[in-house]
Amino acid sequence: MRAPLQTMGMAAAQKAPAQPRLSYGFLQQVAQYLGLALLVLSPFARDPIAFAVGGITPWILLKLVGRPGMPAAVGYYVLWQWLQIYARELQTLVDGEALARGIYGPTVERAYWYMLASIVTIAACYRLVLGNLPARISQRGLHETWRTQDLLTLYIASAFFAALCHIAGNSAGSLAQPLEVLANIKILGIMVLFITVLATGRGYKMMLGAMGFEVVSGFTGILGDFRGVFIFLASAAIAARIRWTGIMAFGAIVWMVVLLVLGVFWTAVKVQYREVATQSNDSQNIKTPVSERLGYLGGRAASADQIDWLDASYALLARLAYVDIFGSVISVKEISPEPGYMRQWNDALEHVLKPRFLFPGKAALSDTEVFMRLARGDASEEMRGGTSISVGYMAENFVDLDFPGMLIGIAALGLVGAAVLRYFVTLKVPWVIREALGMSFVYAICHDGVEISLPKLLGATLMFFLVFAPLVRFGLPIVLRWLGKRSELAQIQAV
Repeated sequence: MRAPLQTMGMAAAQKAPAQPRLSYGFLQQVAQYLGLALLVLSPFARDPIAFAVGGITPWILLKLVGRPGMPAAVGYYVLWQWLQIYARELQTLVDGEALARGIYGPTVERAYWYMLASIVTIAACYRLVLGNLPARISQRGLHETWRTQDLLTLYIASAFFAALCHIAGNSAGSLAQPLEVLANIKILGIMVLFITVLATGRGYKMMLGAMGFEVVSGFTGILGDFRGVFIFLASAAIAARIRWTGIMAFGAIVWMVVLLVLGVFWTAVKVQYREVATQSNDSQNIKTPVSERLGYLGGRAASADQIDWLDASYALLARLAYVDIFGSVISVKEISPEPGYMRQWNDALEHVLKPRFLFPGKAALSDTEVFMRLARGDASEEMRGGTSISVGYMAENFVDLDFPGMLIGIAALGLVGAAVLRYFVTLKVPWVIREALGMSFVYAICHDGVEISLPKLLGATLMFFLVFAPLVRFGLPIVLRWLGKRSELAQIQAV
């Protein structure tokens, strides 16, 4: 009887459902349930159809990009821009007025649909270029032999190098953009650390230490780029395909709550903080020491009861939603069209293809000038905060090509971006490096989401390739050899 019992036990084990993992397939299921829930709630929204269609769009996006070999960064790319679009529909619930009945007029509703169509177009382009990447790739488990201490050392070195790039870029003139792109090497370092820790289960304390440092250092700038580390962690978890357990679900909730609280806090204090940091209300040059900046933030955090959290939450939602500006651009274009043919694309290509070190007389790029020309809006509030404001690359494509012609320009951007990403994620380097390179590239072109202007999007795409292609070709082998030798040395010492 023992053999039949063993056979039955093996059959039962084979039929036991596998524990779910955080992957594109898992995210598709979550997006499907979310879409169905929003569909049920749509009759109570101000724009039932827009609410329902926008709610099911994440599932469409993930179905397009959710291929076995697709880099995890692509999911962030499309979902982040969708969130900026759909946030405007969520804002209607708070305002109590439909998209077409706001202060920016009925063109806002058209902008909402045009933007949804644009992000679906981008997802389709990434599917076309990257959809056939193999699921099983060589050197997938090589990172498991690396010492976490060495990866932490590389992250610290990359963070220090990135800081030097930022400092040099502020006074480098024509080399400012290459140095700014080169600073993304820190993302490469932190992503390798995060993916390795999550995949192997070793070094969680080191990972948490790096996260804490990133949050604090993110607050010391004037743009509040503390959210990046949360994005890197989520993308690393998807890349590592961690098991989805109750603890992981609880961790995801904590992740979202902490990110939301920090976002609301930053929204409440950022204008005053920037004035403290720059000692001005119209500059981005930081003059106040780090200790004083952190002291100011610590004081505001200690007196959190004096913050109007409800007002700051609404301000965060309104700032996240980036549709009204596009609506204004539509109104201006229909009243007084831009003279000339495809001026935005011509200006963008001219700016990108004329490097400043060869053309020192090239005019500086001004998103605010384009905003005032295309949207006829008041940029004084953004300028008072020491930042610029852009109409976004989608609106610029609309100005040149209208709708649906603008989708041709959007598709061109998607295909170019996907082609550059494919180059890096098909290199003969360890899998974890490919995933890290994917996030480094995507974050370089997408950390501003739909807000990024057409020239900056094209420029960041081209410059990333020009900077990182030789860096990976000549610098990465040195790092990989060092990691391998350190791993071998540790194994010998262990014996």
